[in-house]
Amino acid sequence: MSNAPESNNHEPPLSPPPLGRVVATEKRPNTPHEFHFWTALDSPVGIGTIVRVEGAQPVNGSIPRIYGVVSDGLSYTDLVSPLHDVIGNDASPSDALSAPTIRSEIRLYTAAVLRQIPDEPLQPVPMGAVHLANDEDVALALRMDGYLRAENRTAIPIGVYRAGGMASPIFVDADFLLGPEAAHLNITGVSGLATKTSAVEFLLASLFTHFPRQKGSIAAVCFNVKGPDLCFLDQPGTLDADDLAIYKTLGIDPVPFRNVSYYAPYTARGVSLNTLRSNPELTQNVYPLTWGLEEVLRYAEVLLNRDDVDAKADALIDFIAERVVAREFHDTALQGGKRYYIRTFEDLDAWFRDVLMHMEDSGKESWRTHHIATVRKIRNRLSNFSTRCQGLVTEAGAVSDLPFGNFEDRAVYVIDVANLEEDAQNLIFARVVSALRERLERRDLGVNHLVVFVDELNKYAPADGQDTYVRRMLLDIAERGRYLGLVLFSAQQFRSQVHRRVVGNSATALYGRMDADELATPGYQVLGPATKTKLATLDKGQLMVRHPHFTQPIFVRFPRPLVMSGRVGIERFPQQAEETLEDAVLRALRRLDSSITLDFVREASALFDEAEVLRARDATLRARPANVRQHFKAQFRARVAAMPVQPRQIPRLRPTPADDPYGS
Repeated sequence: MSNAPESNNHEPPLSPPPLGRVVATEKRPNTPHEFHFWTALDSPVGIGTIVRVEGAQPVNGSIPRIYGVVSDGLSYTDLVSPLHDVIGNDASPSDALSAPTIRSEIRLYTAAVLRQIPDEPLQPVPMGAVHLANDEDVALALRMDGYLRAENRTAIPIGVYRAGGMASPIFVDADFLLGPEAAHLNITGVSGLATKTSAVEFLLASLFTHFPRQKGSIAAVCFNVKGPDLCFLDQPGTLDADDLAIYKTLGIDPVPFRNVSYYAPYTARGVSLNTLRSNPELTQNVYPLTWGLEEVLRYAEVLLNRDDVDAKADALIDFIAERVVAREFHDTALQGGKRYYIRTFEDLDAWFRDVLMHMEDSGKESWRTHHIATVRKIRNRLSNFSTRCQGLVTEAGAVSDLPFGNFEDRAVYVIDVANLEEDAQNLIFARVVSALRERLERRDLGVNHLVVFVDELNKYAPADGQDTYVRRMLLDIAERGRYLGLVLFSAQQFRSQVHRRVVGNSATALYGRMDADELATPGYQVLGPATKTKLATLDKGQLMVRHPHFTQPIFVRFPRPLVMSGRVGIERFPQQAEETLEDAVLRALRRLDSSITLDFVREASALFDEAEVLRARDATLRARPANVRQHFKAQFRARVAAMPVQPRQIPRLRPTPADDPYGS
């Protein structure tokens, strides 16, 4: 019979042994914000590791606990000079292997303090044992415990922290990501290696899953500015076992986005949409984006050269926008008092023609204080819009827009501008974001919170160069968008080349693999050499995170996106060549009525030219009538059947009187 005492099941489990000890010297003392510790050679400590220090002496009746993140490391032996080692081994590296004794190596690490408990009094880090942080320690160290409570949980998973075989979920605070406390997210990293787009795709999925329902609805508008990066958000990606494990740890269902809509202008011809998502298998949720005069006149500044358009020209543009377009205009001097109601560029050009004709006929140099040269200049500039943005801006005023006022919760709206010229890109960006901001101000967008994702931010909000409408708008969003629920998620390759007020107002910042030249710029001087070295060598899927709750940057890993990458998608769903007119009209009308056939389209449009057929298609798509066939056919003007022309009878002239002196 054994005399061993019975085990007490109520005793707390033994804590793992410490992995190091805090150490301080006269030359390297500890401070309230930094401390040093040594470890064994086989300890799992590296740059970015989170550790916990248990103090030895109580302060105000409690043992202090200090949490820190490793920011630097040293390794050395008892050698005073490398020369001693060279001479001791007869200048032969191979002789070191047969030495009778092996020199002792010391590993010394420096850690930046994340948090001290208790917070007061704030003292230098005491001597004590150093432990590897567990899940609870990580939450306390990063102050995540404040927003992980069930009663007021606002935690959004952003990745996992790994150390010593442990994977701890890392959360950011929704109140500091989407507002109202702070807002906006910025991502920086080398193109192709920093996984900026992948990080945004993962983070949107995390937001849609974990954003608290009591805080309202949320949606996202993404601008696809390069290649097919965002063209396959509704198609499943390829995930391995490690990715699935991370998704399970973070509580995210690894499926693609369920509600995605795509918008793109037409090509210059106007038949097919100008998008890389043109494969017939994927066009069911791709919609045209076209605007007319009323939609773009307000943003004329985006397309005008400010060196060419002076204050007088601005005054005329403002007069046209406020007094002429989309309202009845009457001037007794024009065409005998003709009443105008201008809705399209065609109407505006006819109005300009009448104004110029009036000045020329009356010999006047001005009309309503506007000089004839200014009128001619503005007519030229405005009529040029539909040519410079062909496929987006229409002469006839056909409008197909985003569903402003009817945005859906947890939906993604992608605007594909990758194939457009810079003028059209700037116009789309300016008008869409301005409309979103105005809708959120009036609280009639359809959702309470909106994320706008913009890649290549250095192009739209550069640190230097001329002040543009788009840059001013981005600055406005960065500085006051959080009060409206409008949040900017942005990405760029070089953070130093983006306007400081835009990146400075981004409360959360992510850093992927960085270029050495970028790390040498002044904005990264707050980082230590070891942290910079790690940033320059990060693998795909690794990020450094800065967040208001984190007093120091933290390295995390996130899984592959749950959606198909652009490169894989363009191979699996190759782009279709531009369709014929009949096929394009058939595909568009079948969205409204699946029974429509190609024979119907051919028969209805056989007698009309391409421009008339496209106008009929656009009008039908805008109206979404109950009877699509009847509405489509009604858009064409009636054709009168050809009638044989009867020869006109010319009356015979009367004979000249005999007494007419001019008759002969």
